[in-house]
Amino acid sequence: MKEIEIDAYAKVNLSLDVLYRREDGYHEINTIMQQINLKDTLVISDLEEGIVIECSHPEVPLDSSNLVYKAWMGLKEKFSIDKGAHIIINKNIPVAAGLAGGSTDAAATLKGLNELWGLNLTEEELMDIGATIGADVPFCIMGGTALAQGIGEKLTKLSSFSGKLVLVANPGIPVSSAHVYKNLRLERLSERPDTDSLIKSIEEDDLNFLAQNMVNVLEQVTLEECSIVKDIKEQMKRLGALGSLMSGSGSTVFGIFDNMETLERCKNELENNVKVLISTKTI
Repeated sequence: MKEIEIDAYAKVNLSLDVLYRREDGYHEINTIMQQINLKDTLVISDLEEGIVIECSHPEVPLDSSNLVYKAWMGLKEKFSIDKGAHIIINKNIPVAAGLAGGSTDAAATLKGLNELWGLNLTEEELMDIGATIGADVPFCIMGGTALAQGIGEKLTKLSSFSGKLVLVANPGIPVSSAHVYKNLRLERLSERPDTDSLIKSIEEDDLNFLAQNMVNVLEQVTLEECSIVKDIKEQMKRLGALGSLMSGSGSTVFGIFDNMETLERCKNELENNVKVLISTKTI
């Protein structure tokens, strides 16, 4: 039996702006997405029929609500595949945390099944299929650093911003993206990211400017409802982060550092109050 092991990397948002609510109920966004070296690992093998999903994390659904299931079904129906799949998710990315954990697992499933089933689909073709599964899935297939527009599916690859030191802090509070977007009040926003300037700082490898000018407008909702997210942000900056931001709709906060010693000191200070702390890098 053929078996494929594939990595599924998390992402953070270096900026996130919401422009307006669309007629279809979705929101038009402008966000700079960055992959980080925090990953789940999926093991995918053939089954005669159906799908079996296993996961090491008790909060991950194993039924049709999992985006991994939707990825399998999407390929199966599009190409009339008469095969099943056994998919094991070794989970390291916090769940419902603004890190695209479900989306990156779906992206890895598409890439893994593409190889396992010999479909020979291009990255662009896989991204088109991914867009029907979830807004973050195309980016998780492409990876690296990108500007995402529309509902997140329109991607422009940016200059590499790899190798930057990042501390990921997750307080263990699941956050519903749908709830955050529903309660966002665009007319009350006091600050928006200058996306063009941030892209320029990435092109010029200006870590300080980027870290100090990151803005995520979804903080308006999550910081009001989860005070610990605000506390972590403030503590990271006080403890030496060049900048700190909530990723996606939360509840994960990340800090950007210019040296490992300061990062580790910050991590040690936060350990007693934060459920999950992970030292990682941009990729």
